[in-house]
Amino acid sequence: MIGNILPQEGDFVTLKVLRNLKMDLSFSEAETKKWSIVSSDGRVDWRLFTDKNKPIDQEAEIEVGVKAKDIIVKALAELNEKKKLREEHLTLYERFIGE
Repeated sequence: MIGNILPQEGDFVTLKVLRNLKMDLSFSEAETKKWSIVSSDGRVDWRLFTDKNKPIDQEAEIEVGVKAKDIIVKALAELNEKKKLREEHLTLYERFIGE
């Protein structure tokens, strides 16, 4: 969801921060292997369970720096101000801005 609200343009510093944030939000080599991530027909799929039907831990910790957080907060605030927030943005909004 964060990737969908980030600005596509800005100053040099903003673009560098955005590039790093997008890389942090993408799958790592280890996650690709751990979750058997595959892409086909425009879809991305991964395993939710082991071969013994046990859930696979899918959490990944992503550190969001101060500048990246400011960019995310600004994007969410602008969506809210323009009344363009969608239901799928609510969790992000609550996490980054609050109720």
